[in-house]
Amino acid sequence: MPRPHLLLALLLPIVLAGCGEPEDTRPGQPVAHRRAAFNKILKAFEPMGVQLRDGHYDADKFVTQSRQLADLADSPWPYFAADTHYPPTRAKAAVWSEAERFEKARQDFLHATKALVAAADSRNAEQVKQAYDAVHGSCRNCHKAFKD
Repeated sequence: MPRPHLLLALLLPIVLAGCGEPEDTRPGQPVAHRRAAFNKILKAFEPMGVQLRDGHYDADKFVTQSRQLADLADSPWPYFAADTHYPPTRAKAAVWSEAERFEKARQDFLHATKALVAAADSRNAEQVKQAYDAVHGSCRNCHKAFKD
């Protein structure tokens, strides 16, 4: 006869797996693709912030990282089609109901990203920090308005 704690240990992972987020099962998985694109952007962006916060600014490395970010900057936006507001999205309905405002937020991010590349190319640490803060601010503002 199985021991109760052994049975519980075997069933717990299965039960917990059922408590997770729903999977994006729609054709083309637009929500999954845009989330993956944003994760890539974050992985490109965060190391730059670490450099600046830790006082280990490496201009050459920062130039490369800023260009990687710029290369990714357009990647999530095509996945915000009209029919993509469904779980597991964390986007608010405002993305679609306030499309002009969302587009402005997108343009602010793209502009700030281009300005970050230009600042990185200057290799001026103060300009880089200001440009980094502008990108960070554009992300924060968009998340406040358009993400749950």
